[in-house]
Amino acid sequence: MMGKIISLVNQKGGVGKTTTSINLSASLALLGKRVLLVDLDPQGNATTGLGINKGDIDLSIHDAILANCKTEEAIIRTKYKNLFLLPSVIHLAGAVYELTEKEQEDEHFVRGLALKNALSQVQDQFNYIIIDCPPSLDILTSNALAASNSVIIPVQCEFFALEGITQLLNSIVLAQKNSNPNLNIEGVLLTMLDSRTNLGLEVVEEIRKYFKERVYNTIIPRLIRLTEAPSHGKPIIAYDPKSRGSEAYLNLAKEVIERNGNI
Repeated sequence: MMGKIISLVNQKGGVGKTTTSINLSASLALLGKRVLLVDLDPQGNATTGLGINKGDIDLSIHDAILANCKTEEAIIRTKYKNLFLLPSVIHLAGAVYELTEKEQEDEHFVRGLALKNALSQVQDQFNYIIIDCPPSLDILTSNALAASNSVIIPVQCEFFALEGITQLLNSIVLAQKNSNPNLNIEGVLLTMLDSRTNLGLEVVEEIRKYFKERVYNTIIPRLIRLTEAPSHGKPIIAYDPKSRGSEAYLNLAKEVIERNGNI
């Protein structure tokens, strides 16, 4: 088994990227897939969203990226079957500078391959490795693009939905050219749809026109329960298993599995 590495990327904050990282990972795990969620955001919201206390973390993604430890040593087994976490701590913000320095000094860190090197140590232990990227196109995100087989782009159903998408697509093209020729767009996910407004439905139409068959059939609705779940340290399928949010993320996980030939 060689796990599929998928990054969730959008430099705009507030598009449901971390919510999707947590809930897609948990849903894939519930469907019997062995999943590693990589929290690559220094804010560490995916880590706390799975109920992990940052004060209890000894080793993190920061240590794995900088080769201070074996990647396996930093992985935490969560309380959910099949779901593992490579946690983030605030030190990760400093890794941006440390990586830049290392890239200048050490050939192994050339072209943003630090994360790829770290994940290659454990890739054969998982069906899926899901990377929650920071809301910026910095060296951490370029490392994620270099390490990934594909990307999922969450897009909020709002007026400025496509703003910044060109810049993001340029970053993907750059990664394909410089470090990862096989990188592709796994899919585009529509999030936070308020179906009571015409605007939301117009945005859905616009994005489907732009990205065509790459857009998932599943649309994530705007729901209070989805925003509450992380504050309880739970994915939606544990917090409210019968909710529309649970149903949506399980459907998304099924689509991801189907698109990948049941990896």
